Amino acid sequence: MAAAERPIPLRGALSGLLLTLVVFSFACEACKKVTFNIPSKLEADKIVGRVNLKECLRSADLIRSGDPDFRVLDDGSVYTTSTVVLSDEKRSFTIWLSDSRTQAQKEIKVLLEHQKKVLRKRHAKEAVLRRSKRRWAPIPCSMQENSLGPFPLFLQQVQSDAAQNYTIFYSISGHGVDQEPLNLFFIERDTGNLYCTRPVDREEYEVFDLIAYASTADGYSADMPLPLPIRVEDENDNHPIFTEAIYNFEVPESSRLGTTVGVVCATDKDEPDTMHTRLKYTILEQTPKSPGIFSVHPTTGVITTVAHYLDRETVDKYSLIMKVQDMDGQLFGLMSTSTCIITVKDSNDNAPTFKQNTYEASVEENAYNVEILRISIEDKDLINTANWRANFTILKGNENGHFKISTDKETNEGVLYVVKPLNYEENHQVTLEIGVSNEAPFTRDFALRTTMNRALVTVHVRDQDEGPECSPAAQYVRIQEHSAVGSKVNGYKAYDPETRSARGIRYKKLHDPKGWITIDEISGSITTSKILDREAMTPRNDLYNITVLAIDQDGRSCTGTLAVNIEDMNDNPPEILQSYVTICKPKMRYTDISAVDPDEPIHGPPFYFSLADTSPEMNRMWTLTKVNDTAARLSYQKNAEFQEYSVPITVKDREGQSATKTVRVNLCDCTHPSQCLPTRRSAGVILGKWAILAILLGIALLFSVLLTLVCGVFGAKKRKGFPEDLAQQNLIISNTEAPGDDKVCSANGFMTQTVNNSGQGFCGTMGSGMKNGGQETIEMVKGGHQTLESCRGTGHHHTLDSCRGGHVETDNCRHAYSEWHNFTQPRLGEKLHLCNQNENHVPSQDYVLTYNYEGKGSPAGSVGCCSEKQEEDGLDFLNNLGAKFTTLAETCAKR
Repeated sequence: MAAAERPIPLRGALSGLLLTLVVFSFACEACKKVTFNIPSKLEADKIVGRVNLKECLRSADLIRSGDPDFRVLDDGSVYTTSTVVLSDEKRSFTIWLSDSRTQAQKEIKVLLEHQKKVLRKRHAKEAVLRRSKRRWAPIPCSMQENSLGPFPLFLQQVQSDAAQNYTIFYSISGHGVDQEPLNLFFIERDTGNLYCTRPVDREEYEVFDLIAYASTADGYSADMPLPLPIRVEDENDNHPIFTEAIYNFEVPESSRLGTTVGVVCATDKDEPDTMHTRLKYTILEQTPKSPGIFSVHPTTGVITTVAHYLDRETVDKYSLIMKVQDMDGQLFGLMSTSTCIITVKDSNDNAPTFKQNTYEASVEENAYNVEILRISIEDKDLINTANWRANFTILKGNENGHFKISTDKETNEGVLYVVKPLNYEENHQVTLEIGVSNEAPFTRDFALRTTMNRALVTVHVRDQDEGPECSPAAQYVRIQEHSAVGSKVNGYKAYDPETRSARGIRYKKLHDPKGWITIDEISGSITTSKILDREAMTPRNDLYNITVLAIDQDGRSCTGTLAVNIEDMNDNPPEILQSYVTICKPKMRYTDISAVDPDEPIHGPPFYFSLADTSPEMNRMWTLTKVNDTAARLSYQKNAEFQEYSVPITVKDREGQSATKTVRVNLCDCTHPSQCLPTRRSAGVILGKWAILAILLGIALLFSVLLTLVCGVFGAKKRKGFPEDLAQQNLIISNTEAPGDDKVCSANGFMTQTVNNSGQGFCGTMGSGMKNGGQETIEMVKGGHQTLESCRGTGHHHTLDSCRGGHVETDNCRHAYSEWHNFTQPRLGEKLHLCNQNENHVPSQDYVLTYNYEGKGSPAGSVGCCSEKQEEDGLDFLNNLGAKFTTLAETCAKR
């Protein structure tokens, strides 16, 4: 234990007296004022005195000095932080105490005064004291765990060297004194003897960190507080305990020697790294007892296998009683046990086997997608695992793919199917070799010493009376292109599978794309009915397929395809693809001309291009050079002018078939041929049928408009009224013939008809009253001089009677015509008015005339407009108009 050293304060070398600190404290008034007697100068880190903080505020957790030259320790000791010189006789500061939990606060006033006396005087015979080291003298202290006493148990004596010169009182604090566990230790105030009052459990408290204090009678701290740890020595009083009561481990049955199964672990609360916690693991018992399969490492607790292999089919679970003991397994060590359950996991170490070596099954020929056999197997591995589920394989006999075998997931049986029809005439029976394995692979050791289990399955094919057989399904013949009509070749052949003969089979053509072939019903041979053109086939260069139906005597049939290979002849010359080309001069010096030949390649390229026109002028202007087997390059001379040329070009194939085509070449001043496209298009405009139809419809629409205008003019002439008063012999304008139709004077200054709320065309003429938008008036010779201007109201419609001075019928916002009628009527009226005038704006006699008032009443009623009157009684009244109308007609005829 380290000793603490502090210098003894001296008053001076001459006096040789020891200066001490005297604390005057009052028990009841400790929180108010504390006085320290100190020298006039104190060095830094010198003790001033000790204040009893517990008496002021026991629960204080925050201690703060009001003077930065002093600091206060938790035990109340006051030290200087720097050199302090008392210039006056007194100095004071405050110590603040606070409890952060209860928010309680208190303060202690500290008064510093000059020391005026010493506590002890030196005798005349005493030598002058010399400064010597002060030290604590404790020894390392420990106590036995769970000590039996007697109590209080003496531990050691604490002494301070200051006791040689002063009366020293000792005290302690810390866990075991004034902190939990309380009152476990105490120290004799005068002697410094340290005692323990009761037994201690090391697992609860390993070390007690006490603090020892040495102070004089007046509270002076003779030394700095001394840490005093008391160590509790361990006793083996705790059993080791396994971390789990029952351990569960799994190990594959195919595990080799030394495979780790699992790890057991135990803990001991005693002191680590001692014999009390040195543990040893052993296996007390194994169930089943023999043979011994497992072992455990004594210090690590790792369980391993010691047998060469485990067999789950023999024992699938083991139980071990595990023991752990401290003191390294010595007899007097403490121990405990635990149970370890080890489950042996299944491995695929058992091959599936067939229950029989041979099986038999039967199936009718031509049947397919039918189950014919179920095969059972045995496997000792764990049921419903990958080690138990079987995989069946047809090893031999299924080269033609007639069979399929699968596994029933419920029963683990192999199910054999026929997936492709069998032919009795080809095979009466089929022998299959079937093997079986598992979904999971065998373990390595087992796979080296075992082979796949096999079984033979014989499938008997039952004969069935069947129809003709079209085999092969596609048969091929060759016919030369352009063969003569009536040429015969061999056709499609079917046969009876029972007799392998074609006797009694009839043939019928089901599909012939071009109708080029006829088929003989008895022999099946084919005859050309038309000239065969290979280039007319779609797609070209393909076979011409004919579907044939073969029928036996019982009406059973089969279908096949007769593929006709039409051998090509050189019957088509090559064709130049371009008809019009554009060459931008001078940027482009040439253009390429290409050709194609629909015949076979043997009758096609290489092509030979030449100018069909061999005149000197053509040869001077154009030249042809070969580019490749199917193209040539057409070049022009530099002095060629900008215009369009017609260049005839001849192309020949390798066998001399040739064709000539005139290519229009536009030699254009441009940078890109697209700039000359408008010229090209305008030069050859051809109207299509839809364009012609649109033009005709436009002309018809124009004629219909003109016809409507003419009808309006003639209708206006026919609507002239005839007066009742023959003596007047004057015709005036009249838009009503009593009782007449209902005429309405609209706001725009002309008459409109409103019978049955439907427009009936433009009735009558407005004369000069329509000119300039209806601003001129209509002259009334008889019956008043009111004008149509007076008929224009503020949005009201008036009848013509109201214009003559009769009553006014008000009909607000009445719309009696369609929008089309309202739009066309004023315009047609204006046109008729203009037509009624000559060049000098004088009414012309050749057009519609203005007549005077005709009087009221007419037995014939209104003539209507344009012969389009829509009355229910028809127009029969025109045949019986009476004598007055005859006279009027004669008068009009004379005019």
